[in-house]
Amino acid sequence: MIRVAVAGAGAFGREHARVYFESEAAQLVAVCDIDESRGRPLAERFGAAFVTDHRELIGLADAVSVAVPTESHAAIATDLLNAGIAVLVEKPIARSLDEADRIIDAATRSGAVLQVGHLERFNPAVTAAARIATHPRFFEAHRLSIFTPRSLDIDVVMDLMIHDLDVVLSLVNSEVVEVRAAGVPILTPKIDIANARIEFANGSIANLTASRVSAERVRRLRFFQPGQYVSIDYAVQEAAIVSVQPRPDGRPEFESRVLPVESAEPLRVEIEAFLAAAAGGPIRVSGAEGRRALALAIDVTEKIREHAARVGVPLAG
Repeated sequence: MIRVAVAGAGAFGREHARVYFESEAAQLVAVCDIDESRGRPLAERFGAAFVTDHRELIGLADAVSVAVPTESHAAIATDLLNAGIAVLVEKPIARSLDEADRIIDAATRSGAVLQVGHLERFNPAVTAAARIATHPRFFEAHRLSIFTPRSLDIDVVMDLMIHDLDVVLSLVNSEVVEVRAAGVPILTPKIDIANARIEFANGSIANLTASRVSAERVRRLRFFQPGQYVSIDYAVQEAAIVSVQPRPDGRPEFESRVLPVESAEPLRVEIEAFLAAAAGGPIRVSGAEGRRALALAIDVTEKIREHAARVGVPLAG
């Protein structure tokens, strides 16, 4: 049994705690939060200790989920990693590349496991589609959410679009050569709606849209590769493929089929992978991969700010 703890008792932290409590491979020993009124009830719910300082987890836990606001990721993750504790840090890995490097360096020096919580990588529909991905040439993603007061410390690129940025990066084995982007604030001073066009050195193109002020919840990604079109619905965990084959008379023949997907809760799959890595197995989403997604998200954000400045749209810093 791996002794685990959760730092952060907000919406994500509560879910991490629940999955750990239900896991047969882990023992939830502690919950940490600076707000006792929020953290202590969660700890008591699962029979775990409650602490207000993450450093109190050193010696108490072997692995920790860091589900605090992004601005605190680097400080908490580096302290835990330096102590040799395995860390699962929620996305984005950090606020800046310098902070991401601090986290990665701490893991490298101590040899502790570092996994980044890019949840959609563990979505069974993404896993199924990744198996048949050959050379994706064009991506189109729509990630739309109904507005909530959660995660307003970051903009929609870091909150939502980064999921699709990470998935696309995992499917395209090529460097980014150009980023174009635009976005606007609607209900907050930060970017609430964003669109990005990303071109890779191998010619692949990704067109991504994210909004946190939609009237409906949409989570879809499509990609096209030679002779095939693949669609992913993250929300219902479905993936399908349409293949085009030439008939003897030269006319195209279309074959459509649903990919086999074994439905599962992505967070549970993610945490199971983290626990397996903490026990000596491979790391599914490394610190370097988390940094790469963050770098692209920062690039997209900078392009949005440049566009906003040109057209006179004010954005919060």
